[in-house]
Amino acid sequence: MKKLSLMLLLAVAAFANQSANGQMKDSNPMVGGAAMMRSMDIVDNAMNSADHTTLVTAVKAAELVETLKSKGPFTVFAPTNAAFDKLPAGTVETLVKPENKAMLTKILTYHVLAGKFDSKAIAKRIKADGGTAQFKTVSGGTLWASMSENNLILKDEKGSTSTVSIANVYQSNGVIHVVDTVLMPN
Repeated sequence: MKKLSLMLLLAVAAFANQSANGQMKDSNPMVGGAAMMRSMDIVDNAMNSADHTTLVTAVKAAELVETLKSKGPFTVFAPTNAAFDKLPAGTVETLVKPENKAMLTKILTYHVLAGKFDSKAIAKRIKADGGTAQFKTVSGGTLWASMSENNLILKDEKGSTSTVSIANVYQSNGVIHVVDTVLMPN
């Protein structure tokens, strides 16, 4: 048990440090070939990322632009275009139709936490909660966060997992963590 606790502690510390290494206090990682500016909000930065065009289209279709441009702060687990491509064929096209706005909104807000949770805050919760932290999403659902080696893993209500590929993309109204799989609520 002590060995497991030590391994968990090391993994959490490595994740927090890995996310901060190589970044000056005022810099952000490049996302989708674009510089992410701390002075810009979540929507404006996402619009600049070539890897998040599907997410931006979905946010517009769900009429969440103004919400995600508001003061926040928010933590957004932002699926890439490749993450959306993993969904069954036709899913995105169906979700962005006006008649499916409620379902799209539920899925998108399931990727959002109220408050600013950078990798250090998430790692602290994982450690405090014994290896798996539970987070309530803006949609009212639950996400679970844990570590696998140096990777932050999110588990959704359907039991699927998503890995954070880029952590700590700071925004004027929160923080984005880029994820490789769309998270799905019940």
